[in-house]
Amino acid sequence: MYSLGPIAAAMTLLSTVLAALTSLLAPLTGGLAAGLAVVALTVAVRLLLVPLGVVQVRAEKARARLAPQLAEVTARHREDPERLVAEQRRVYAEAGTSPLAGCLPSLAQIPVMIALYGVFIGAGSGGQALLAHTFGGVELGATMLGGAGVAPVFVALLALIALVAWANRRYLMLPGMRAGAEAAPGQPRLPEALTYIQFTTVAVAAFVPLAGGLYLLTSSAWALGERLLLRRVIPD
Repeated sequence: MYSLGPIAAAMTLLSTVLAALTSLLAPLTGGLAAGLAVVALTVAVRLLLVPLGVVQVRAEKARARLAPQLAEVTARHREDPERLVAEQRRVYAEAGTSPLAGCLPSLAQIPVMIALYGVFIGAGSGGQALLAHTFGGVELGATMLGGAGVAPVFVALLALIALVAWANRRYLMLPGMRAGAEAAPGQPRLPEALTYIQFTTVAVAAFVPLAGGLYLLTSSAWALGERLLLRRVIPD
């Protein structure tokens, strides 16, 4: 995956920027420079992806507005699948959107995030140089299994990632489970088991290098804050 031309080129560019950020921060932050450069680069990339997040939230709100109409169409034509699909398409067309409106922005982000993650786990040549630096006295290339000396840093990191996952479940996913009077008519009910999927990030962070864990924490925290903010500022 990381040897693919576009992703490899993106990783080279990201590694160059990361090295520059580390050098820039070193006089100010000393041994924390490389770790803070990981955070800064992650934030910079997430900032560039904000327009895609706006598209996703607009699509999400459009689906919520159309949920009552779609529920009515489903109830009326559930015995006629072809008519049902046609009517659903009509509802989306009249609203100027589609069921896939929020999917393409998500897919567009994947190659960028893969390249960024690859740099932070040392998949590229620039990433290997990064992992030799330390953060909080622990090498950025160290994993949780690296010995007792790394435990405090990783415990704090995993606790923060778990906190972000809890907030994501509490404020973004659980509202989708509300049914009956608490939900918009026709709002689909999210299976409860799926609300725990955010906690897989904690498991991943326990096995990747510290740099990768810092990336996961920063990216997931940014995604949570961005989604909460956009849901407030983008009109229904």
